[in-house]
Amino acid sequence: MSRPKLELHVLADSTGDTAARVARASATQYPQWQVRIVRHPRLASQTGVAAVLAALDPTEVKTVVFSTIINTQLRALVASGCDELGVAHADLLEASVDAMREATGESPSGIVRPVGVGEDYFGRIAAMEFAIANDDGHFANPLTEADIVLVGVSRSGKTPLSMYLGYLGYRTANIPIIPGIAPPEQLWQVDRTRIVGLTVDPERLQKIRTRRVNSMGPGKGSTDYTNLTKILDEIDEVAALQRKLGCPVINTTALALEEAAGRVIEIMETRRARSTGGR
Repeated sequence: MSRPKLELHVLADSTGDTAARVARASATQYPQWQVRIVRHPRLASQTGVAAVLAALDPTEVKTVVFSTIINTQLRALVASGCDELGVAHADLLEASVDAMREATGESPSGIVRPVGVGEDYFGRIAAMEFAIANDDGHFANPLTEADIVLVGVSRSGKTPLSMYLGYLGYRTANIPIIPGIAPPEQLWQVDRTRIVGLTVDPERLQKIRTRRVNSMGPGKGSTDYTNLTKILDEIDEVAALQRKLGCPVINTTALALEEAAGRVIEIMETRRARSTGGR
């Protein structure tokens, strides 16, 4: 038996992302319906709004309108047009803007400002791209451009932590320290306040590495990689390098990703504040 059809029309003076998210969330509550979401973004005139409303035909398919339009005249046009058509309408800004007006005692600016698309948004995207391009010792950018440089043994959680810090807006590079191999020369050019060391309990690291080797199939990987004695020596060697760098070290063994990221940011910002006299 086919599901009945329902169209959710999103009318917006910007991209319509906010209304579309609400429409999708609402649609999940009606799995028995075949829902189609139609966007009508960047509506800036009465002519544009009227054209969208004229194209709606609730006699053909059940229809709901979700709108996020800040202009009062256009909002009124949407509301009256939906009433005339007998179309259910949700003005997603009305209640929230009214609440803001009541709290502040001021009227809204009426200026269309895309939600989430600004300097911070693009900065975070750039930081995520930086983290991807400068992962695991592969540098597409000079290390001196990084906000944070993570240094630690293989499988100590550097990559996921780098990606999460990138998501938070920090350009992060990470360097695996391999026994017997000198770290890249660029590392010594990085401001020491930007370097954070990672470590992990040896037994935990052995388990992580063993799972990694097993997933690669028989005959893959070095036995030294999972040998506990070798791991202890490796951690000691990396610890010596971290001391030489003068960087703080975080043990990631029992830390959730968010908690580890919080500690890295706190340490980094505290050290920078000290180095600049609190400025």
